[in-house]
Amino acid sequence: MYCLFCKHTDSEVMETRLSEDGSAVRRRRICPKCQKRFTTYERVEELPILVIKRDGRRERFDREKLMRGLFRAAEKTSLTGAQIEALAREVEQEMKEESSTEIDSKLIGKSVAKKLKSLDKIAYIRFASVFKRFVDIDDIEKEVKRLL
Repeated sequence: MYCLFCKHTDSEVMETRLSEDGSAVRRRRICPKCQKRFTTYERVEELPILVIKRDGRRERFDREKLMRGLFRAAEKTSLTGAQIEALAREVEQEMKEESSTEIDSKLIGKSVAKKLKSLDKIAYIRFASVFKRFVDIDDIEKEVKRLL
């Protein structure tokens, strides 16, 4: 690492530790030429997750968008904000663990539906009505019967 002050091509590491949130390695350095000290941070570069929509478009995975949909589905149910936050975090982590950075929206929808089904049936039906594109009351009735 070159010195930020005198641009010397090398520096010595004096101390290494994790950052407070654990997402980076913090290194305290000293320049052997000018003796100035500085701090650097090393982070893993994460590639963005791209969601392949039904119409073929690609857009970045947006956790906030997922949260809005979950809050809409969970309105007036027993689900708490903490449960919804945990569900969104779990889904996002699953997507990061996939072998590809491009993920079909159906895969995300299935994961959310599965988790909602075990948490709250009403929120699940609300989510499924959008995700599975129910067109009439018969579709909802079939899904409710599957739940029972």
